[in-house]
Amino acid sequence: MKRNGEGPSTSTTRRFSTATSTSIATLLIHLPPLRLSFPRMSNETFYLRYYSGHSGRFGHEFLEFDLRTISEGSSAAVRYANNSNYRNDSLIRKEMCVSDAMVEEVKRIIKDSEILKEDDSKWPQKNKDGRQELEIRIGNEHISFETAKIGSLVDVTESDDPEGLRVFYYLVQDLKALVFSLISLHFKIKPI
Repeated sequence: MKRNGEGPSTSTTRRFSTATSTSIATLLIHLPPLRLSFPRMSNETFYLRYYSGHSGRFGHEFLEFDLRTISEGSSAAVRYANNSNYRNDSLIRKEMCVSDAMVEEVKRIIKDSEILKEDDSKWPQKNKDGRQELEIRIGNEHISFETAKIGSLVDVTESDDPEGLRVFYYLVQDLKALVFSLISLHFKIKPI
């Protein structure tokens, strides 16, 4: 048993450190260069459009966004429009490009939600309070939904198809949060 700082000799420690760093350096020199490759987006067609709007005393008020692949699937264009005539507000339009990684994430969110398995035949029909539309195309799969505006989860649970409408409700909330975050990041960052 060694005490009072009596441990392995410093020469042994130095030798080990030097030997280790030499081995690592030798190993790094002889390794082929590391090539980072991320999974490329497939060239399948992708399109997503969401619309929520109504016509009221302030005219046609709506929120709409879409995302579609461009340039052979290597990126996508996101378009956003928000029209509110309340207090004479004007139409807000934003457009931006996002990478294929973002498109893959949106596809993953859509596929994980299993919205492509749903049917809107038992959902509330559009009414004077407005309507919502969701259209998705992924490759050869295409689906389009139309329903009344959903104010809260109470509207979902009181519908004829609460499970399907719940999937729609949460997917729309996720997509809106994602688009609002993209807009915030893309347009509100001040350059140095």
